[in-house]
Amino acid sequence: MKRFGLALVILSWASAWAMPPTLTTLRAVHSLTRAEARLRLPVDFEATVTYYDNQGRDLFVQEGDLAIYVFASPGAQLVPGDRIRIRGKTDSDFRPDVLGDELTFLRHGPVPEAVPANLGQLLRVELDCVRVKLRARVRSADIVKDQAETNIYLNLLVDGGYVDATVLGHDESKLKDLLDTEVEITGAVAGKFDTKMQLAGIMLQVASLSDVKVIERARVQPGALPITPMDEILKGYEVDDRSRRIRVRGSVTYYLPGSTLVLQDGGKSLRVSTQFEGPLPIGQVVDVTGFPDARNGYSTLTQSEITPTGIRAPISPMPVDFSQLASGGHAFDLVSTEGTVLAAVRGAAQDEYVLVSNGHLFSAIYRHPDSDIFPLPAMKRVAVGSRIRVAGICTMEQGSSPLGFPVAFYVLVRSFEDIDVVAGPSWLSVRNLIIALGVLGLAVIVVGARGWTLDRRVRRQTAALATRIEHEAEMERRRGQILEDINSGRELAEILDKITEFVSFSLGGSPCWCRLDNDPWVGGFAAPADTAVAVAQEIPARSAPRHGELFAAVDSPEFRSKATKALAIGAGLCSLAIETRGLYSDLVHRSEFDLLTDIPNRFSFEKALEGAIRSARGQAGTLGVIYIDLDKFKEINDVYGHRVGDVFLQQAAHRMKHQLRPGDMLARLGGDEFGVMVPMVANKDDVHEIAVRLERCFDQPFMVEDYVLTGSASVGMAYFPADGETKDSILSAADTAMYVAKHTKWASADLPIEHE
Repeated sequence: MKRFGLALVILSWASAWAMPPTLTTLRAVHSLTRAEARLRLPVDFEATVTYYDNQGRDLFVQEGDLAIYVFASPGAQLVPGDRIRIRGKTDSDFRPDVLGDELTFLRHGPVPEAVPANLGQLLRVELDCVRVKLRARVRSADIVKDQAETNIYLNLLVDGGYVDATVLGHDESKLKDLLDTEVEITGAVAGKFDTKMQLAGIMLQVASLSDVKVIERARVQPGALPITPMDEILKGYEVDDRSRRIRVRGSVTYYLPGSTLVLQDGGKSLRVSTQFEGPLPIGQVVDVTGFPDARNGYSTLTQSEITPTGIRAPISPMPVDFSQLASGGHAFDLVSTEGTVLAAVRGAAQDEYVLVSNGHLFSAIYRHPDSDIFPLPAMKRVAVGSRIRVAGICTMEQGSSPLGFPVAFYVLVRSFEDIDVVAGPSWLSVRNLIIALGVLGLAVIVVGARGWTLDRRVRRQTAALATRIEHEAEMERRRGQILEDINSGRELAEILDKITEFVSFSLGGSPCWCRLDNDPWVGGFAAPADTAVAVAQEIPARSAPRHGELFAAVDSPEFRSKATKALAIGAGLCSLAIETRGLYSDLVHRSEFDLLTDIPNRFSFEKALEGAIRSARGQAGTLGVIYIDLDKFKEINDVYGHRVGDVFLQQAAHRMKHQLRPGDMLARLGGDEFGVMVPMVANKDDVHEIAVRLERCFDQPFMVEDYVLTGSASVGMAYFPADGETKDSILSAADTAMYVAKHTKWASADLPIEHE
């Protein structure tokens, strides 16, 4: 009995020694490193609430001059000043924080005094999660919805930059009175983060509108402002940019001269915008100086200057899979991943390989550098169906998601050397089958030469085997031909006819036909007899229940099983043909049309213009080109944001398209510039009339979301052959005419000339 008690004591001591100690103060939790916090250490401490979102799970608590974020359960009914006990465990993303498993209300007391703060302290993370107060001017005040929550969102101008604030509540009646007022706002310091949990801005979490105290009312209410003529709005434009130039150092992992540079240092990476065009090898360590900014949810360095250090420190690509890339945790990192090639498309500005990995599509893109070399160097040929490994920069398409939701991405490769073929397409091909047939035929001849002494039964079995082999070889030849037709871009109806012939041949000539659900096409091979029974097989689809059905007519129940197997193979080929054709059509459309406005892009416009010039030259005719530039479009992006600017571009393109005649062509040439080709005109008045209609279609205001926007355009005209006999000379003449018109318009308005 004494031995048993001693064993229990030793076991309890061992358990206590193995369990980590419970952290009982906020200061103890706050002092942890991020690596220590991720060990999920137990916590049990008291602190005072400074902010709690009853609908969400955000809780900020403070003790003295230290504060921390707690991931809490909703519905706890806590208010600032409540003293609570927090039991849970540690965690870390941007800084150490707490997963609150149990919250216990102790008593209500005073709210911790707000600390006066400035933007520099917040950006240096000196007051993370602390309750602070700021002096600011309200730039915007709106009600916003974020999933199931509805709150007030403020954009504030403080000394040195901008801060956003989320205010609990949705009382819209007081928001208009806040615009342009000087306020003192009190709240807990949070942050705006990208998918790598890197700081991308400052956010204040404010408990209520009572924490937004008006210090000085706006001199003029927005509704009482005088009406400003649309061409004079720049009178109110001012910029006071006090951003400091900073210097960073890292290894070059991507470089596009005159445009983009990507640096990496360990697990950190940074996108750099620069006009530097000098030689810069991958792996070179460089010093970059520039101005910090946050674009598309990620930190970036702009207006940058590059200084090579002469040190080499190449970065090896990190092997990752699709889910890791889609999480955003490797944004702008040098990575490598694998996928199977579905299509390879050459574009005017870039080459794109469409890959599939575990059922998910993504692209590997190679951007063509600006050069005078034409035609472009050959694209690396990779057979469809090959498995390749690509190395490059993981680039996010539509911003970040710090909550971990999947985001769209593509891999930006540096050169074709970043593309390695891991495995070729399947060995099953017509050539290999012919070789196999030849070997088997030779074996049959050898056996026949030695089998003169065998009886007729053996010879009959050999003949039957040869017949079956020939039949299977013909089956594989036809199947291989169908696969080649699918990859060669042959018409879908012709391919489906071949598939029905293939199924009919495999069934000894039985009738076979196909019917599609979303297409009027119905085709078949042979006609079913009146006594036959139809066997159906659905054609599967990835993005829909099905594409249609494939049928075969059978005369006997014994033949039904064989027909079902043949139809399953045929249905798979039909599905592959239909979806490959859809993917090919989509890729062709993406290469020839502007994805934002759904009108032809510059590549399609220049190609069509060259054809029209050849036609006009052969017929001694005339054609016109109109160059259009939207006035002050940059201001719409700066004031209302890029989403409003995108919708404005879509509406402007829609208006201009309706001013044209049948046969005229409108295209987006880039940014806010458009071009119109007017083929085979009788005289210059025809082109001038269209140009006037295009210019006047901007007279009416644009309704974009809740904004009323005004717009105008400057146009320039050029004619073939009067102003040029080549594509480039005509476009240059129209562009020059447009800028003359723009400068004349601004000069007549007695305003400084706009340079874009």
